Amino acid sequence: MSTPKNANADRARSIRNVTLVGVAINSVLTIGQIVVGLFANAFSLVADAMHTLSDLIADFIVLVAGKQGANPADIDHPYGHGRIETVATLVLGASLVVVGLGFLWASGMRLQAMESQPPLHPAALVMALVALTGKEFLFRYTLAGSRRLNAPILEANAWHARADAASTVVVAIGIGGSLAGFPFLEPLAAAVVGFIIMRIGVIQTWKAVRELIDTGLPAEELARLRQTIRDTPGVSDLHDLRTRRMANRVLCDAHVQVDPRITVSEGHYISESVMLAVREKHPDIDEALIHIDAEDDMEQPEHAGRLPNRASVFADLALLIGKQQALKRLQLHYLEGKVEVEAYLLKDTPLPGAERVDAWLAERPCYRGIRFYRVLEP
Repeated sequence: MSTPKNANADRARSIRNVTLVGVAINSVLTIGQIVVGLFANAFSLVADAMHTLSDLIADFIVLVAGKQGANPADIDHPYGHGRIETVATLVLGASLVVVGLGFLWASGMRLQAMESQPPLHPAALVMALVALTGKEFLFRYTLAGSRRLNAPILEANAWHARADAASTVVVAIGIGGSLAGFPFLEPLAAAVVGFIIMRIGVIQTWKAVRELIDTGLPAEELARLRQTIRDTPGVSDLHDLRTRRMANRVLCDAHVQVDPRITVSEGHYISESVMLAVREKHPDIDEALIHIDAEDDMEQPEHAGRLPNRASVFADLALLIGKQQALKRLQLHYLEGKVEVEAYLLKDTPLPGAERVDAWLAERPCYRGIRFYRVLEP
């Protein structure tokens, strides 16, 4: 079974390999569109090549972000570097918005200068169709990789390729329309596709922003997660469940309520059981912080600072039983704003009378009650 470090490294390599395929295809298409565009007087094809070039830049962003995002946690980044992928996704989404707006603007300008369009060579249409085929293949290949690797940054890059393919559709329609005597088809189609590109960019950008501001999991997933925790043996209740996403990882923390009189080690065992159940049934959750509560601390006031600690309880009980050395062990239960005491005394130690205990408790309202037990060790 691979370690988390090796798994992150394998994932980074897979992201890199998928992206390198995109780099190769976009490089060939960019050169081909520029050469054919200049030869055939198809300036729209040259412009589309510039759009393809923007995809190349996006590919290099993905390569850098994928490599850096796989770096293990360190002192400055205790939760790892996954947010690098999120920032890169934000940049890619924002670039789609800019490209979409650019198409809308260019469409308006072309509609105002229809008579200035130069005559085209049929080779431009062939190149546009070749480019369209290559970009559609790249979109499907990259999208499949994003789903296999659960990599949002690859998904953003896939849609970037689809946006580039959509622009190539515009070019093909425009060139075909011009060759058929209908040059106005290109700017009209460009306006529609420009809006589609901008919408995709807004969606990708919004997803990245939601992740950067620590938006939690959807309600349906939270309900499933709550049920998993509540079904864990030893858990009596659950409150204050929080989640957030970091690239392909989900982090969560939860306050789990258990029997208030179990030992610390059993409480730790229950927290480990919860974490294992969560990881088994929710593979996206990479890290779970489980806080064990003896009661619902969302409804009860904080005890720390206003209730006696163990040393203070020892001192108080020494006054009650007369000799502190007879007190071998204490079990303290901080519940409902008071402390309950279980005192373990040497077997020959005389117990204080009920009236004395009642008077002792009356003078100390922070104590709910006290029970004495005898132990055999000397």
